[in-house]
Amino acid sequence: MTYSEWKKALLNNGVSVIAVEGSIGVGKTSLARMLARDLGARLVEERIEDNPFLDRFYEDMGAFRFQTQLVFLLNRYRQQVTLAQKELFEELTIIDYLFARDKIFAHVVLSDDELALYNRIAAELETRVVRPDLVVYLQARSDVLYDRIQRRGRPVERGMSKDYLDALNEAFNHFFFAYDDTPLLVVNTDSMDFVNNEKHFRDLVKRISEPVVGTEYYVPSWEV
Repeated sequence: MTYSEWKKALLNNGVSVIAVEGSIGVGKTSLARMLARDLGARLVEERIEDNPFLDRFYEDMGAFRFQTQLVFLLNRYRQQVTLAQKELFEELTIIDYLFARDKIFAHVVLSDDELALYNRIAAELETRVVRPDLVVYLQARSDVLYDRIQRRGRPVERGMSKDYLDALNEAFNHFFFAYDDTPLLVVNTDSMDFVNNEKHFRDLVKRISEPVVGTEYYVPSWEV
């Protein structure tokens, strides 16, 4: 099948909004960009660079954790509300995050008191955001993620510790283990390279275009 045929299959299945999610370094933004490019879809990306506290957070998490999380929460909320108002989901749209992403980070870094306040604010906002028709959750072992992060060499991530990445990865897995808000496709990327291997990418796109009921796990065709 061609990419246009896979796009048509998605729309016929009632899927017009796909959220790609996963921990830092798993490749969610790369996959979202590639899906948007080849399926002719609109791309919506989180704007990490708009957070003025992020650099300081990685230098001193305890001092800047609440400010960092609150800015991310409000930025993502404003973006989602704008998207909903413009009614941009008549065709296929790829979003490189789930709104609940910020809550996963918050549970890892915030103190109990901070988390209680954060959750009160988030609860007021999350009822007004866009709900995807399908979530693609990319997962990988923490050592794989850490290696990918080191290789891409983003300055803002240089201070990230392995312990923090381990805790974050565990939080993502815990969140999606109990996730049932939308159809969910879980994709283990430990042995995948969809960025550089066309076969890997096409096989994944093919599976994404097929119906997903509840939670399903992607099994690459070359492993069957």
